[in-house]
Amino acid sequence: MSIQPDRWIRRMAREHGMIEPFEENLVREGVISYGLSSFGYDLRAAPEWKVFTNAYGVVVDPKAFDPQSFVEIEADEVLIPPNSFALTRSVEYIRMPENVIAIALGKSTYARCGIVANVTPLEPGWEGHVTLEISNTTPLPARVYAGEGIVQLLFFEGEAPEVTYKSRGGKYQGQRGITLPKI
Repeated sequence: MSIQPDRWIRRMAREHGMIEPFEENLVREGVISYGLSSFGYDLRAAPEWKVFTNAYGVVVDPKAFDPQSFVEIEADEVLIPPNSFALTRSVEYIRMPENVIAIALGKSTYARCGIVANVTPLEPGWEGHVTLEISNTTPLPARVYAGEGIVQLLFFEGEAPEVTYKSRGGKYQGQRGITLPKI
């Protein structure tokens, strides 16, 4: 990026709808921060959760995913059982420019509690809600909050690739809500 990262992100959000809704400032008072930071953008978790459970004895298989492996919860916060896992999505809808890739990193506030957020890269040309994978690595229940920061996006600009995620018809293109694994 040839200009300051926060100015570049603000411009891309305003002119190209890269992040909607877009929070112009870093919101911090009484919440886990979200919005525009000095070098990235902190996404918020939506109040939709899929929390994994072993109640039905199913096997988690990315090629044959069984919806009985989780319970669905709509709430402003969720408890993730010890050594368990949950899915949510970003509040924000993202439209990646064709010459930009983003990497999502978990927020340190959660990481310091043993809660790890994992997201694959947001490829050039991809758009959608970001499905967020959250692991509770502790032997205790862990609380996670909707409407607050969960991951920070870092953006890297370069030359547009010959084939973007959109042009190759990527299977997660345009996803809305929490999207389960696809083959």
